[in-house]
Amino acid sequence: MSPSVPNGYLGSEARITRGPAREMVEAGYAAEIADAALLHHGLGLADLVHLLTLHEMGVVPDAAASELACEILQITQTPASAFPYAPVYGDAYNSRERELERRLGPTAGWLHTSRTRREAGRIAFRLALRDQLLDLHEAVAGFVVALSRQACAHADTVWADNTYLQPAQPSTFGHYLGGFGEEVSRHLDRLESAYALADRSPAGVGGVGGPRLPFERERLADRLGFASVGAHTRDAMWAIDGVTDAALAAVHSAITADRLAEDLEIFTSPGFGYVSLDPSLCRASVLMPQKRNPYALAVVRATASSLIGKATGLLVTARTPSARTDNWLHTYGEVTQALELGRRVVALTAEAVRTLQVDEAALRTVAGAHFTGSADLAEELVLRCGVDYRSAYRVVGRAVADAVAAGQTTLTSADLGRAAKALLGHSLALGDRTVQETLDPERIVATRTVTGGSAPERVREHARALAERAADAAQWRKRQRVRIRSAEDRLLSEARALAEGRQRDAGNVL
Repeated sequence: MSPSVPNGYLGSEARITRGPAREMVEAGYAAEIADAALLHHGLGLADLVHLLTLHEMGVVPDAAASELACEILQITQTPASAFPYAPVYGDAYNSRERELERRLGPTAGWLHTSRTRREAGRIAFRLALRDQLLDLHEAVAGFVVALSRQACAHADTVWADNTYLQPAQPSTFGHYLGGFGEEVSRHLDRLESAYALADRSPAGVGGVGGPRLPFERERLADRLGFASVGAHTRDAMWAIDGVTDAALAAVHSAITADRLAEDLEIFTSPGFGYVSLDPSLCRASVLMPQKRNPYALAVVRATASSLIGKATGLLVTARTPSARTDNWLHTYGEVTQALELGRRVVALTAEAVRTLQVDEAALRTVAGAHFTGSADLAEELVLRCGVDYRSAYRVVGRAVADAVAAGQTTLTSADLGRAAKALLGHSLALGDRTVQETLDPERIVATRTVTGGSAPERVREHARALAERAADAAQWRKRQRVRIRSAEDRLLSEARALAEGRQRDAGNVL
């Protein structure tokens, strides 16, 4: 059996003679109405700007316009949870239409002139999407700040950087953290780009080719606080790429957080002991009293995996034919969930970085262990002894292999001489002092002075640049929010003025 359908449902669909089926409500309409809370406020703004424009064009009479403005304002000010959204009607717009009809009768019908429900929904979604992008942008900027501060604090902290989890070369822990900071700063660019796409107004596009009425789309956009209009009416209504860009920006941010969390989970283990997570981000074992699990890092990893799944689903639905509901049926919810999950996981990772406790002594101990200066030593042979790098590489490699076999933890000039004699047929002369200075981690790091290198002054320089990028991002974000709020305030003020006309007329009658 079909669910109970209030009077008036069937009348607006001339070719629909019964329904909707319960199964369609549960599988389809319920997904649409789930977006009601997200779209509620934006639908109110979309209705108001459309009403004001129709009234100014002389389409909607004064009395009807005032009545509609009054009711739409009341609905907009009502929390979504208190509004009678019902899945039997399909999407949120339809429930609002029924409620306006209940309150105003035929007067409600003026609102639908030259506008589809999809247009109202797209406007509302973009308004909500912009806010969520700004929230994620703020979290990402906070992540940049946390990384830049820790990078600066550990610009002089030498350690053995790892590749494949193997000791590679001496570096600084600040340089390691700064690398993540640079990556995160690019996510600010991605989010600002996604925001620019979301900030294009779909208002006034009509069905597909544009409305019959001569709307000034630029003015509609300005009243809604959009920076520009969509250049093509069909594209503005149905294109999905800008929406997926927003979700992918969230996924990129989460993946960076995950990559750092994967490292930190290893570095917090007793086998490494490089860092400790703040106790507030850990969870105790129920059984084993000695265990302190880095729970926050597990949350980051799990959330990143979930976000990748959401992005994959969005990309799959995006490849369906154009101008179809299946491109959009789950899009509103999935995209906004992705942005909110991204915001949470980035904020959590930023807090982990901000409160991270680094064991500088442990890092310094491993900085020169495992022959991490071997590449520098090979280059010293090139510079001092005139041999090609590959020959020098083989000599140092042979010397390291012999030292490991002998249980040695460092190299001497004699080790290099024996290895050179065996491989090249003649000895290479480097004094012990030169060998030891070349292998010293502090000296190695001091030579990495190229732009972006691990020399302490370069690390601090890069950390300052990250902090400046975050500060610029904060100013950009503030400008967007001021523009959005100012436009909304103006729109609501115009609508109140129109609604007051009804109230004055009612007072005159009394």
